[in-house]
Parts: sequence; C-alpha cells; structure tokens
Amino acid sequence: MPTSIDECAGQLLAQGYVAERELATAAFLALRLQRPLFLEGEPGTGKTEIAKTLAAMLGRPLLRLQCYEGLDMAAAAYEWNYARQMLEIKTADAKLSADDLFSRRFLIPRALLQALELPGPPVLLIDELDRADEPFEAFLLEVLSEFQLTIPELGTIKAAEPPIVVITSNRTREIHDAVKRRCLYHWVDFPDAARELEILRQRVPGAPEALARQVVAFIQGLRMLDLYKLPGVAETIEWSRALLELNAVALDPQTVQQTLGVLLKYQDDIARVQGSEAARLLEQVRAQVHHG
Repeated sequence: MPTSIDECAGQLLAQGYVAERELATAAFLALRLQRPLFLEGEPGTGKTEIAKTLAAMLGRPLLRLQCYEGLDMAAAAYEWNYARQMLEIKTADAKLSADDLFSRRFLIPRALLQALELPGPPVLLIDELDRADEPFEAFLLEVLSEFQLTIPELGTIKAAEPPIVVITSNRTREIHDAVKRRCLYHWVDFPDAARELEILRQRVPGAPEALARQVVAFIQGLRMLDLYKLPGVAETIEWSRALLELNAVALDPQTVQQTLGVLLKYQDDIARVQGSEAARLLEQVRAQVHHG
C-alpha cells in the first residue's frame, strides 16, 4: 500500500500507467481512506485501466461488474439456486423448512457479494455505471457506504476488510448524488501531448520515437475537430501498434488513409477526416515535430 502520492504515482508507473498528479492523489486517498473511487470521463481515457492497474500493483484479485441496461441484484450481487432448491424439496425425506431452503449452500454469489467475502481484499470494478438503469444505483448505496449487503433470508454480510472499489462512467447520463457522495471523484480527461507521449513509451515501447511523436501530434489535432467520437488513449495505443505491424517509420497520407478505421469508429467521422483534412493535419504534424 503506498504511503505517499509520489509513491502511488511511481507504483502505477511501474505497471505502465502514467497517471496525472490529480489522479494519483485521488487513487492514493481512495486507498488510504478506504473510500470508493468514482471516475468519469470520455471513453478510452484509461478509467477501466486504473482498476486493473491497482489490482496488479497491490497483488489483489480483480472483480469486474460490467453494467448494462436491465442489470439487477440477481446478476450483480447474488441469486438463489432455485433449481437446486426444487431438487432438494423433491428428494428430501423430511419436510424442509424455509431456513433450510434459504441457507448459504443454495446461494450463488455474484461480483458485489464476492467482493465483500474474498480475502485480500479484492479490487471491485463497477464499470460503466451510466449504462445501468437509474434504480440500480440505490442497490449500491449499502455496499458503497457500509461495505455490506443485506440478504433478507440470511441477514447482513459485512466485509472483514473493505474492498477497493472503482466506479467508472462515460457520462451518457448523470449518476445520482447519493452515489457520488459516497465516493472520491475524479474527472479523467484526454491527456496533453507530453503525457500521451509518455503513455505511448510505456505501452508501445517498440515504437520509434519520431513515429510516436507524429502519432501523438496527429491525434491531438484530431481531438480539436468536431467529431462524433474523439479517439481516446486506447486508440492512440492501438494505432501505434497497427503502424508497427505495417512497418511504418513515419506518417504518410496513404498509411493514414488506410488505417483511419483504427482511430475512428464512425463512418461520418472517417469521411470528415480523410482526404484534405488528413493532409492538413499531416502538414501540421510535420511542422510541429520539426519545430519541436
């Protein structure tokens, strides 16, 4: 467990995660204060990756609850094994009581309950909470504030040691204040050019320095355009790997044209960039890199 912000940033960096000072501070405080960390920001800016990195950094298991529309407690926390209960009723010699049927052996734990019971404790990633229906947030409040879960048939199960909780949201809708109040909050923005270049050095160490600088400058330029979906850091890393596979040592119009689908995921955005816009960005990149 890190004992300072600098140590936390260094441990994250050792795992290949280049954290800005504010994020390193939020992560450090979340660990020390045993509070959930709530991360909002554009897709592809490294929100999910921070949970994976914290798990690797601390040597803890990672439990991931991927949120989606219609997610309920049966999928997120626990459910009863009704098929096994019915079989037990049919095969039991004596009459079974409700206490027998709703005992622990019939309970199927899901991510939230597992996070409270695993030793360690684990890192619990509640990913893309904004995808879940708003009422689901109410189910989380007990877990986030008390690190416990009340099961009507069994009682309350409380974590011996609080799990490390990371919640992410792409902000497709607002998350309720009741959830945010129980967490430490940080907005994860697109990195500036210097930090994005350092991220590339960490994540794609085989990329030539000149190519990495051109890639970062081009993508920084793309983010200035009015696109439906701006490329995130994940796309920066993926594009760099793709360019290496094509043995590219520098950006050129043909290579950019042929690989835009790695960066942009909507045809309207590709149509907006390809051709003259891509050529303009390339000229801008060459001027920046040459000047730098």
